[in-house]
Amino acid sequence: MAENAKKPAIRFAGFTDAWEQRKLGELVQFSKGTGYSKSDLRDSGTPIILYGRLYTKYETVILEVDTFADKKPASVFSRGGEVVVPASGETAEDISVASVVAKSGFLLGGDLNIITPPESLDSAFLAISISSGKPHNDMAKMAQGKSVVHLHNSDLEKIELLYPSYPEQAQISTFFRNLDNLITLHQRKYDKLQNVKKSMLEKMFPKNGSDVPEIRFAGFTDAWEQRKLSEICGTFEYGLNAAATTYDGKNKYIRITDIDDSSHIFKTDDLTSPDADLDKADNYRLSDGDILFARTGASVGKTYIYKAPDGLVYYAGFLIRAKVKSEYDTEFIFQNTLTSEYDKYIRITSQRSGQPGVNAQEYGEYQLFAPLKDEQQQIGAYLRCLDNLITLHQRELEKLKNLKKACLEKMFA
Repeated sequence: MAENAKKPAIRFAGFTDAWEQRKLGELVQFSKGTGYSKSDLRDSGTPIILYGRLYTKYETVILEVDTFADKKPASVFSRGGEVVVPASGETAEDISVASVVAKSGFLLGGDLNIITPPESLDSAFLAISISSGKPHNDMAKMAQGKSVVHLHNSDLEKIELLYPSYPEQAQISTFFRNLDNLITLHQRKYDKLQNVKKSMLEKMFPKNGSDVPEIRFAGFTDAWEQRKLSEICGTFEYGLNAAATTYDGKNKYIRITDIDDSSHIFKTDDLTSPDADLDKADNYRLSDGDILFARTGASVGKTYIYKAPDGLVYYAGFLIRAKVKSEYDTEFIFQNTLTSEYDKYIRITSQRSGQPGVNAQEYGEYQLFAPLKDEQQQIGAYLRCLDNLITLHQRELEKLKNLKKACLEKMFA
């Protein structure tokens, strides 16, 4: 927001008046919490908010508290509607945030700056305002310290606050509250699906020397057979030794860093092309079902399975491609690389005097259990369905977070 205009870049219909600008110290009342520390926390007692919660579990509006303490004499309790700002923390960015304490009866710890707004200021709007744009940056500049930084009420008093009429404030805070609710909803679904996937990976593959999994689809009873990865995959091939260059709109280049650490999908937000004569690089072009393995560095062991919708993709030199034989299901083999047994093998095998690494021969020595192909296909399809749902919620989360970031920049730049 241009300071001389005193109007945001975007706003809700029906609001046209310029926003007012005042120092925070001219508008609100300041106070402090009382001294409680982590050592005072108990399994039950009076709900308490300590300063660390504000930047480790940031919420615009605090509705529920899961930390408790025994009440001390002269304690400070919330009345509902206070805006709290950490008074200390590890970095200036950490503590330059504010939250609304929505309910009464919460203990407020000593390292909290407490702001009580007048009736003309919506609490949630105030918290969003001073956590965004210029007020946030000003707070970060004011925070002083070396190993621990501090922010005082006397600093907050100097913050220049731009604010509209109360009805517009309320509409803005409602909009961001609804956005936060959507983000929380998708985050919970994402976390739940991640937990389901983790559990299924543990239970749908044999472990601890067993030749059958803990759970399996109806109709399958045969024991699984142990195989080396080299028996399952026809070839292991190293990637193209070429630098990355500007994406040409057609030929994509996948490197270790282009594989998402969580979802294992090909990230397409920063595409590149290989800087090579591609007429002579057909051997490095991926085909449906090819599995890539990271062979060096902190991400050693990370895997990716190529699917045709990813387009025309060449793979880079720090990756190894495995082509799965036709009698095995490629998705089933790929899902094996997401198990704790695989992770354990990589951690042991990758140990080097320098940076960690696993070569093609060592990948080939990895042993896994496999049933007949029709059971493999059912397992692979089920786990892929879970992955697709997880990716769906991950993308929705990213979209909503980006929308919130953009709106904050437009309203509170």
